[in-house]
Amino acid sequence: MSSSPQTSIQNPEQLSQKLTNSNSDQLEIIQREVIALFVNGVRVLGLPKSVGEIYGLLFISPDPLALDVIVSKLEISKGSVSQGLRFLRNLGAVKPVYVSGDRRDHFTAVAELKKLANGFIRGELNPNLESATLRLDELKVMANNDTSPNSDFFQERIRRIGNWRRRGGMLLKIVNRFLGRTTRV
Repeated sequence: MSSSPQTSIQNPEQLSQKLTNSNSDQLEIIQREVIALFVNGVRVLGLPKSVGEIYGLLFISPDPLALDVIVSKLEISKGSVSQGLRFLRNLGAVKPVYVSGDRRDHFTAVAELKKLANGFIRGELNPNLESATLRLDELKVMANNDTSPNSDFFQERIRRIGNWRRRGGMLLKIVNRFLGRTTRV
């Protein structure tokens, strides 16, 4: 298992090959495929691949895993695993678990879609939407005060962005209702 601490999966297909070549802590085929599935999922969200690898491994592992075990199984740096676990904990996607007789922190995946989606909305989307709303208000004032020949065009585009923002907020409300919880949007 001689790979540099900065090793990262460039694509999900490489994950299966890399994990197959690992002598110790070898993962089963189903585990590799589930990890690859989560790597693809986080790519869609624009998140680091290591986040998908970590969550996928914890999701498909029957027992809680310690940080050093995650590092060994995925062959990624301790820093990447530590940052990924912190990010996933902040989202509510993983939780620490006490393992009797072991002083190390162990982690397990939260498998409920409702909790995952609410954590992502609360931790990632809402702060960005709030920031975008404030910036949009500033842009409206700027566009209304603009006296250039493009003023009408700017105002129309700013209105369009406002419509996108409102529709995005409505979509999040629908998602929250679907998940059975109302989160401020």
